[in-house]
Amino acid sequence: MAAEASLQNPLKLGTKIVAVGRNYVEHAKELGNAVPKEPVLFLKPTSSYLENGGTIEVPHPLNSLHHEVELAVVIGQKARDVPINTAMDYVGGYALALDMTAREIQSVAKSAGLPWTVAKGQDTFTPISSVFPKSMVPDPDNLELWLKVDGEIRQKGSTKDMTFKIPYLISHISSIMTLFEGDVILTGTPQGVGPVKVGQKITAGITGLVDVHFDVGRREKPGST
Repeated sequence: MAAEASLQNPLKLGTKIVAVGRNYVEHAKELGNAVPKEPVLFLKPTSSYLENGGTIEVPHPLNSLHHEVELAVVIGQKARDVPINTAMDYVGGYALALDMTAREIQSVAKSAGLPWTVAKGQDTFTPISSVFPKSMVPDPDNLELWLKVDGEIRQKGSTKDMTFKIPYLISHISSIMTLFEGDVILTGTPQGVGPVKVGQKITAGITGLVDVHFDVGRREKPGST
């Protein structure tokens, strides 16, 4: 296995993180959502990145966040209106990422028809590994993703189960907004999402490629110290 410490490609900061919701059928079902007929997209700020080994912060007054392990596609060059048959030429590399979600906030927002930004975009809400090159991933449609909390397996799934594959996602997203070098597409999470609490530890990985680890801590209420 290529250990995270041996990866020599820190993430080049792009302009945005484009996340794909409900891209695994079983995950959509576990949250009671319909399986989408086209990608469900939302944006996360790059300020939400957290390097491997960092501490995920649960904001006041929440007691937990939900973990969502995902394959991250890192864009290697400017992409606009990219055809599906050439889309993989725009992949610069891959990473493992977590889309941390304040599910309580998201549920309230969804029921009111409001955006998810507060639930998805806070500081430390996108823990991510270093980038590994395309050459290490001959078949991105057959990668096993896994996540453990305090050593207990919570998520395990394969990218072969993604509803919308990487070439389609790049083509679709680039028809809506220009993708730039360093931009990241979070391709969705398999089933098994659930809460992680302050004091717990998350380990996650792509089998045979990379693993990461993060502590879960408390973000104190602003102005409380």
